Parts: sequence; C-alpha cells; structure tokens
Amino acid sequence: MNLSSLALARAEAGNPVRVALIGAGKFGSMFLAQVPHIAGLRVTHIADLDPERARAACRAVGWSPERIAATVFADDGLDVARSGVDVVIEATGAPEAGLNHARAALDAGCHVVMVNVEADVLAGAVLAGQARAAGLVYSMAYGDQPALVSEMVDWARATGFQVAAAGKGTKYRPEYHHVTPDGVWDHYGLTPEQAAAAGMNPQMFNSFLDGTKSAIEMAAISNACGLDVPEDGLAFPPCGVDDLAHVLRPRRLGGQLEHDGMVEVVSSIERDGRPVFRDLRWGVYVILKAQTDYAAACFRQYGLPTDTTGRYAAMYKPFHLIGMELSVSVLSAALRGEPTGTTRAWRGDAVAVAKRSLAAGEILDGEGGYTVWGKACPAAISAREAMLPIGLAHRVRVRRDVVQGEVLRMVDVDLDESATGVRLRRQMLTAAEALRAE
Repeated sequence: MNLSSLALARAEAGNPVRVALIGAGKFGSMFLAQVPHIAGLRVTHIADLDPERARAACRAVGWSPERIAATVFADDGLDVARSGVDVVIEATGAPEAGLNHARAALDAGCHVVMVNVEADVLAGAVLAGQARAAGLVYSMAYGDQPALVSEMVDWARATGFQVAAAGKGTKYRPEYHHVTPDGVWDHYGLTPEQAAAAGMNPQMFNSFLDGTKSAIEMAAISNACGLDVPEDGLAFPPCGVDDLAHVLRPRRLGGQLEHDGMVEVVSSIERDGRPVFRDLRWGVYVILKAQTDYAAACFRQYGLPTDTTGRYAAMYKPFHLIGMELSVSVLSAALRGEPTGTTRAWRGDAVAVAKRSLAAGEILDGEGGYTVWGKACPAAISAREAMLPIGLAHRVRVRRDVVQGEVLRMVDVDLDESATGVRLRRQMLTAAEALRAE
C-alpha cells in the first residue's frame, strides 16, 4: 500500500531504483510507457537484439530525447544483466536466453523480475533457490496473469479462506490445439496484412490460441501457490463470472474439478462458438471456500456470488494491464525485498504434444508453432516420465516417428546437453528422483 511513497522517498534522496530491461517488445514497451511518470524509478539500460528497435519503442511510448540519450542501449543481454543495477527485468520470452540472463543477474547481486514465464516454468525452481541463497528477490511480473492470481491467492489465505481454485480466462475451443501460425489470424478477426501492419508475431499470438500459453501460466501459478494441475491437463470449461463458483468446485458437488486446490482456465466461448455471457477472457479469478457456516453466511450477506451450497464463492478481476503494471514488481523487489509471486516448489509443468504426426528427423519449432503445443501436466508425472518441456521443444530434432496427440519425452529428441535449460531441467529431474526414492 505504500510503494509509491517509498519510491518518492528514493527520488527525493536522489537515489532512484535503477532498472535494466532485457527485451523491448510489447510487454517491455508498455512498462517503458509508464516509467517517466513514476518517481524514484529509472531505467538505465535496455538490451534488445536490435537496439535501434528499442530506441524506436522508447520514442513511440513518449520518452523524451533527453531520457533516451541518458539510457544505455545494447544488443547483449548478458552484459546488461551484469550492469550492477538494482533490478533486472527479463522480458525476452526465449527460455534459454531468459535462464542465462537471470542467472547472470543473480550472480551480479541484482534482483530479477521474470516476465519470461516460459523460462520460469522450465527451471524457475532452480532460479528461485539461487535467489534465496543469495538474499535476492526472484519475482513474477505483476500485471501478467500469474502474478495477479498469486496475489489473489495470497490475499485469500491471509484472510483465512481455503483456496478451492484459481486461474484465468481465455478464448478456447478444442480444435485450437491444432492451429498453426498460418491460420491464427482468422481466430482473432484479423487479416494477415492487418496483423503485419500492427507488428503482431503470428507464432507468439498462436501460443495464446493453441493452449500453450495457458498451460505455461497455470504451471507457474501451481509452482508459486502450491495448487495442483489437473492430471489430464486443463479442461477449459466455458464459464462466465456469475458461474465461477458453480463450475470451479469438486465434481462430487457438481463442479468440474478433481478436488479443491487446483488451477484451471475458463473459456470465453462455448464449444459451439457462442460467446459466454459475462466472460472472463482478459481476467483472473480465485474461488474461496468458507471454513465455517458463519463464514458462508457472511458470503451471502455481503454479496459474493456463491454456489448452491453457499460454501464456495468467487472473486475476480476482469482485466490485466501486463507491462503497465510491471513497476509494482520492480519496486516491491527493490524497496520491500519481496516478490510479487515466486516459484516455491516444482508442482506444475507444460509439456510438448504433437500437433500432427511427426516423422523422425523433423525439427520442432516450439511454442505456438507448427509442430507441438504445450499441455499442462503435474510435475510429478512429467518428472517420472521425463516428458519434454515445451521450453525445450524448439530447434531440436525428433528421433522417432510420433503420432498426433502424443506427449513427447526428452529421449524422443536430440537435446544439447550443454544448454542451460537442459542442464537445469536435468538437475530438477535428479532432485525429483531422489525425493521419490526417499
């Protein structure tokens, strides 16, 4: 409640929070748009593969020529990660690069805000442990849905409620799992020309449509909040805000969850394509469970939408502003020493599933591409079977024929064992095996 006051005090003392941003895409640009209006916060370094694109982004969001001239622009994220700032924001979206940047920043004594959920789900448990050991903050990115959900879960538990479910909304139909970048724009109501003019990347936007991004984000929430991932993957039930408490409760009570304490994503459209009434496409939710009859009565008395038992109630936020809210994470890390959500245990994963039949020798193209989509999976199952995480399913060769709909294993592809993502995931698998052996 006092981040702005703490930041103002830093400004008045002439000691603003110094920030380095790695990745000046849409998320980063939205953050940069707000920076000039936040006292006590200064972005000193920006890294992007194309520094001129980063400068253009700063101009586009309203930065003054003086502010741009006072900022260091670079094409090497590792150099920027080691620049000695207070907080490093990793916003590239590339898992391997994200892991390397985060490790370099932590080694340099910098807090890390990980916008890169792909990297976080691949090996965030290791990064979080490294940060804790060094007395640093490794944080989710406020404004993105996993951090907003984590905040709601924390609020619910701090007020004494059991969390029955938590998650977000999206647009979903089962056939979306097989959509490729060639067909993505029809589902967004855009022509390829309109999308290109807006600078929209078809593979990135397809990851939102084909279910991959939802799997990654729910795995991140599971790991941060100690909630379970459905064994068969996300169900994406169509559901509006008025029905959240009815749908997101255990099956034994008429809901669609295996049990209390789970993550799930609700669809903004029915299976036949009709819009859901009062959908939650852009928002997040938490389902509270009253511990007593008295608490359940209070739900009704104070207007919370409940299920028929009165024990389950829904709270939701209908929107998220992604990068425009990111400064909350930066200031929380630097001024409070607290993350806005962080991996606490490896409970959820996002694994690669074949979009079509694949022949031995084919090259996988990763998240949102033509060959695989990401499915949410309990980490215990993923670890036991050494499933291929979606974060490692990019630019790797398939070693055998794979049928459509099959989950790939790490042995099914040629992995570069020297890559950071592979080494950290192997480390996690070894730890998981040791736990099973106890």
